[in-house]
Amino acid sequence: MLRGLCSVVSFLTIIPTGSSDLSIVARHMYLFPLVGMVLGLIVGSVAFGMSIFLDPLIVGLLAVALVAVLTGIHHADGLADFADGLAASGSRENKLTAMKDSSTGSAGIVATVLYLVALVVALSLSGGYGLFLAILLGEIMAKFSMVLMAGISRPASQGSSSLFIDMQNRKKLFFSGVITLVPIVVLGGTAGLTVFGVGVAITLFLIAISTRSFGGITGDVLGATNELVRLASIMVFVV
Repeated sequence: MLRGLCSVVSFLTIIPTGSSDLSIVARHMYLFPLVGMVLGLIVGSVAFGMSIFLDPLIVGLLAVALVAVLTGIHHADGLADFADGLAASGSRENKLTAMKDSSTGSAGIVATVLYLVALVVALSLSGGYGLFLAILLGEIMAKFSMVLMAGISRPASQGSSSLFIDMQNRKKLFFSGVITLVPIVVLGGTAGLTVFGVGVAITLFLIAISTRSFGGITGDVLGATNELVRLASIMVFVV
């Protein structure tokens, strides 16, 4: 389990703690929320400290930059590709081709810009301990959303997403849900439960959209889900 956790940390962040072999990472995907806790604690603590003496918008901008650095922008490109795939016209094959295209289209650029602006603004609406909690719980929920999606959906094509889906089972999904719910309930209370409910709802919605548009999910859809659930969780908690 420790080896698997190290591999998951190395996969989701720039921290070189272990092998990034996809088969090992996929087998231990249920540990994603633990990595979310680590990221949330780091970014949340830094943001909390900065909020004491910096303008809220500056804090939000620096917090987003720190997330980008720590994660190596691992999933932001998935959001851009997901938007390009949805915007493409024609058959499912055309949409999948657009999503796999290495160049980013106009839909992907707009989606990424809007996402980053919304994330900065959302983080600027809170400060102190509330900001710390919003970031922490948002990061945990974002990581669990990918586990949930992989556990209950089907792949659109053979690739990394199919490997992650094949490696999941009910026991792992349940364990991952427990890892997620404990800090969310203990630290967030009613607001935390709302974050969990909204995160699950968005994940189910994205599964439905992806199944209709692509025939299932892909690695880009998983990445986009991480980004969108993070944003929604922070917005819900702040509000």
